[in-house]
Amino acid sequence: MADRKAALTLTAGGAVLARMKAVGVDYIFANSGTDFPPIIEGLAEAAAKDIDLPEALIMPHENAAMGMAYGYYRATGRAQAVMAHTNVGLANCAIGAINAATEHVPILLFSGRTPVMEKGRLGARTVPIGWGQEMRDQTALVREAVKWDYELKFPEQVPETVDRAYAIANSVPKGPVYVSLPREVLCEPCPGEHIEGPSRMQPVQIAPPRHLLAEAAEMLAQAQRPLIIAQRGAGSAAGFAALAQMASQWGVPVVQYWAIQLAIATDHAMFGGIDPTAYMKEADLVVVIDCLAPWGPDIHTLHDDCKVIQIGQDPLYARVPSRNFPADISLVGETADVILALAEVLSPKHADHADKCKTRYDAVATRNRETRQKALAAAAAGATTPMTKAYVSRGVSAAIAGKNATVFSELGCPLEPMDLTHHQAWYQEPHSGGLGWSFPAAMGFSLANRGRLVVATMGDGSYMFANPTACHQIAEALNLPVLILVLNNNEWGAVRQSVTGMYPDGYASKTNRMPLTSLTPSPDFTKTAQASRAWTARVEKPADLAAVLNDAIAHIETNGTHALVEITIAP
Repeated sequence: MADRKAALTLTAGGAVLARMKAVGVDYIFANSGTDFPPIIEGLAEAAAKDIDLPEALIMPHENAAMGMAYGYYRATGRAQAVMAHTNVGLANCAIGAINAATEHVPILLFSGRTPVMEKGRLGARTVPIGWGQEMRDQTALVREAVKWDYELKFPEQVPETVDRAYAIANSVPKGPVYVSLPREVLCEPCPGEHIEGPSRMQPVQIAPPRHLLAEAAEMLAQAQRPLIIAQRGAGSAAGFAALAQMASQWGVPVVQYWAIQLAIATDHAMFGGIDPTAYMKEADLVVVIDCLAPWGPDIHTLHDDCKVIQIGQDPLYARVPSRNFPADISLVGETADVILALAEVLSPKHADHADKCKTRYDAVATRNRETRQKALAAAAAGATTPMTKAYVSRGVSAAIAGKNATVFSELGCPLEPMDLTHHQAWYQEPHSGGLGWSFPAAMGFSLANRGRLVVATMGDGSYMFANPTACHQIAEALNLPVLILVLNNNEWGAVRQSVTGMYPDGYASKTNRMPLTSLTPSPDFTKTAQASRAWTARVEKPADLAAVLNDAIAHIETNGTHALVEITIAP
């Protein structure tokens, strides 16, 4: 093997691919262009020379590529690669890069760079777009969204460049990185002795110092009215279990305000709903678990003497220019690791506070039970024609019960009415708001876990943003058994809500006329899905919802192919 590696030579295009496999990349989600000949030749060359490569998947649109890499990471915890075509492909990747950066999702993003040379070198410009796609600063398209960027200069840099990209992307705080690949460089030969070996550059792991953990634990133990606000889950199955145990043992409500991932089961006695207002009015300590915006400063208020502990990969969210939430203690690290470490330090203190915790647990459980009942009652009251989102959400919850399913919601099914019990049960669209995320993210998750029922729920506007023709083509090509639910209210519902929130007594609210929000006439979205042979159905009446959802799931379980249900909902 050593002799083979020493003698091995392949193009830099092939070397980039082979090195990605060596560091742990399973898939390359690729949308190819005229800069890709050395990449495509590299794939063929590496296969002929029996070199292990990631599986390269054809993506008809870059937004789908970025979304699938995001979803695959959510399923596996392993960063994947996206390859795009020069500046135009990179521009289509920008929304996905922004989403990944906001949510600390590591992605290795590559794109070609228009050839520098006009003649005289293999890889030089051959078609007019070689001039039309050149930019002075191509990386500017994604620079604010990536942790690190570089342009490959020489073929012998390939191993170190890929290793560095992977290590930086996976270092806490995690996020996307970008490397541009000039075509002339990819065409040159690359020595192969370091292509298949292990990486010599490992990601940086961070943990809070013990004295801060001890200080935070003591603060939590002494608190009379503590509150936990979580947005991005608990990090892992172990973190999820530890947070549930800690909340129960200490009688602390867990509010999931604008949640991105599930931090505590919705049927847990300490789940305090999605609105922190009532608990914040009383709190003397708030533990913030990985929250970009744990509350609305213009809406919610804390007592002046209320202490705040912030936990997360980057508790202060340093890349966000303006974010001024208090942090009396900041505990940095992988969210699950910090929760587990805090629970370990906190648990021995419980015996001295057992009576207080029991009394508080009973009061909080009663209060949360009433909050939960109100949410379920409101969902049931949405059985109108057209239905409410909350009613659909409750219906989806019933349809997936007992199936260990995962739901991706992009302005689709809200969390509160659902019965969600495990740490991978539910994901919401990134707080950066780059639409078109749910459908491809669900496909990426399904690619990693084909045995699980994966549901992508979204509004009609979000569905159109997802480039649905491209996504359905991918779902069919890869046999991804995803259930797509399009909740159609014929408008930009989020925009309407923003208008009524800012101007409750304004002209638009009074007249119920919302300029720039209508999406009528609505396309028949089932026809788009049928073009890729998906099972489809439409639901307009609440009485029909359960049966149609059950039929769609039965189709997926029986045939292993994707299905779409368009559901008419109220504005």
